[in-house]
Amino acid sequence: MQAVTFDVGGTLIEPWPSVGHVYAEVAAWHGLRNLSPGVLNRQFAAAWRALKEFNHTRLEWAGLVQATFQGLAATPPGPAFFADLYVRFGEPGAWRVFDDVVPTLETLACRGVKLGVISNWDERLRPLLRRLKLYDYFEAIVVSHEVGFPKPSPVIFEHAAEKLALPPEAILHIGDSPEMDAQGARAAGFGALELRRDAEALSSHQVKSLLDLETMLPALAHT
Repeated sequence: MQAVTFDVGGTLIEPWPSVGHVYAEVAAWHGLRNLSPGVLNRQFAAAWRALKEFNHTRLEWAGLVQATFQGLAATPPGPAFFADLYVRFGEPGAWRVFDDVVPTLETLACRGVKLGVISNWDERLRPLLRRLKLYDYFEAIVVSHEVGFPKPSPVIFEHAAEKLALPPEAILHIGDSPEMDAQGARAAGFGALELRRDAEALSSHQVKSLLDLETMLPALAHT
């Protein structure tokens, strides 16, 4: 392995304190006060699970927000609310970088390992990574919004391999989705690890922390 690529949401960063908290915060700006973050989290999760496909367009995000607030307000949130919410999730204050991220990136970079991002996201990702001080770690950042093919399509992984100037078999991908990350990466010829931070038991293709990469990958040699 000469390179490691990372998923972003759920792997490098997470909404903070939660999706529901951010939704409730912005809703309060628009007069929808005292909404429960817990209820919003449950409704968001249900709306997300109900999606057949999602290409991270602004229109699709608006539909997801409408579904999340269904039945919680007499008047559904309007365009101004959605615009503020969309901007809010592009700000670093709405996200937390997991504690194991920067130490792992530092270690791998010092060992001469090429680093990349492969993410199903929209045009907000690059500026967000810059503001979270993660952008400069990566030699390749491949975003579904730009490529036109979301994970698990092999096309987005092929774009990453091309940008890293490496064959797929020389790249390890890690992410928290069994389908999007692990299965998608393997189908494209990448190595793959599934990140399961809350798991009690792990298979040989799963890790609890990104810090495990250092001990699990002795083949990541100096280049």
